[in-house]
Amino acid sequence: METKSSILPELWKSLREKLKESLISVVPVSILVFLLSITPWVDISQRELVVFACAAVLLIVGIGLFNLGADMAMTPMGQYIGEGLTKSRKLGILLSVSFMMGILITVAEPDLTVLAGQVSAVMNGTLLIVTVGVGVGIFLFLAVLKIVFHLDLTSILLFCYMLLFCISALVIQNGKGSFLPLSFDSGGVTTGPITVPFIMALGVGIALTVGGRNASENSFGLIALCSVGPVLAVLILSMTARGDLSYSIPDYSMETILSQGLGPLLGEKMVEVGRSLVLVVVFFFILQAVILKLPKSKIIQILFGILYAFAGLVLFLAAVAMGFMPVGFQIGRQLAAFNPGLLIGFAFILGMVVVLAEPAVHVLNTQVEGITGGEVSKRQMMIALSIGVGVSIGLSVIRVRYGFSLLYYLIPGYLLSLGLSFFVPKLYTAIAFDSGGVASGPLTSSFILPLVIGACCTLQGENAVLDFAFGVVAMVAMTPLITIQTLGFRSVLRVRSRDNAAIRRILASADDQIIYFE
Repeated sequence: METKSSILPELWKSLREKLKESLISVVPVSILVFLLSITPWVDISQRELVVFACAAVLLIVGIGLFNLGADMAMTPMGQYIGEGLTKSRKLGILLSVSFMMGILITVAEPDLTVLAGQVSAVMNGTLLIVTVGVGVGIFLFLAVLKIVFHLDLTSILLFCYMLLFCISALVIQNGKGSFLPLSFDSGGVTTGPITVPFIMALGVGIALTVGGRNASENSFGLIALCSVGPVLAVLILSMTARGDLSYSIPDYSMETILSQGLGPLLGEKMVEVGRSLVLVVVFFFILQAVILKLPKSKIIQILFGILYAFAGLVLFLAAVAMGFMPVGFQIGRQLAAFNPGLLIGFAFILGMVVVLAEPAVHVLNTQVEGITGGEVSKRQMMIALSIGVGVSIGLSVIRVRYGFSLLYYLIPGYLLSLGLSFFVPKLYTAIAFDSGGVASGPLTSSFILPLVIGACCTLQGENAVLDFAFGVVAMVAMTPLITIQTLGFRSVLRVRSRDNAAIRRILASADDQIIYFE
């Protein structure tokens, strides 16, 4: 049994590693903002820069603490639930718990709370969160069925997206087309720092317990399916909406927060995060008492992990509200006024580095490298995701600049990504669709979305925000599907080229050994 003196140094070492990772993640975004502030393109006061710098420090600590908490609590909780319920051989209980956990884990998701707060003028925030939660619960239910019965992910996704675009057509026909960007954004923000570690670990636990061929491959795809549910749920909800849509810009000013001080902001976020996490924790401990029966040492580890995750999320949300959302809005508004073309280039570069700061991306990359035995490395995943997110945000700003429908991107984009799924190994398809959900995390909804809203206010006017600014999260969720499957397609071509070269060498060697008789 480990003593307290042996546990603390190991814990401190893990925390140092997580803080180093988060430092590397947040510094590139911060440097971009500070470099931009010394140009004539954007006017950010020294006071605002100081607040942003403090927010960046809080963000680094918050991401580090959360990642440590995810490793100690969220990931083990998901895997223990998956393994324990599957071993009980009671499919009904497994599916019922999956449905409930899908709802509870989504309600606890901070980036969904951020999005709900920004659209409260259009739709009741609580209603939006509950609707999205039910959507995730239903599709997590279906995802578990997919794992248990070894169903083909590509066929399921093809059907789901056909259904999704059919309902989108009905929404447009009913005159509710302005809800489309918000609906697709709801799917992207659902899979954030709480959801991803838990759901991915749940899938791994179930798949490895069920076994069968390609068990590791079968564990992917839960995030992909759980991203579809919220879109369908919000589209259906939008068809019941009555009256004209109006949108008012949230208060992105730093003045309110500065006048209140950091204390009230931290208190508000503590209540917000605590209210969300307590549902997940209580449900887990009910399962622990009834079914799981984990040893005391593992329960203590999970409790400490929950505390770290709680502290990390509080600091993360306080940091984005205090510095990142106001600065993002200002940059978008001022750059669009100075030069829209320059804004497009900056958006592409920003997209490439902002994905580094998404906590869930590091969780996914680590799990992908482990499950694939290094075939898909963390570095390859990060490069593919960075390129994909950079392209998506650049394209989103182009859409704001010229004012056209989000479907002009989504329909060909998903057709291409679903088409690629027939030519690449199924493992790459599952990873790609999971990555799409993961890349669109809390920093996207709390920094990139305000930036695009600011640009839209300048270029199209405040009344056009709902139509053209929203949808950026959906774009961030879509483009990694293409870039990562392209990585898989390149792998297929490389293997085929290597096999053909080997055959040619064998044939050449055989020709040399032929004996001709006169």
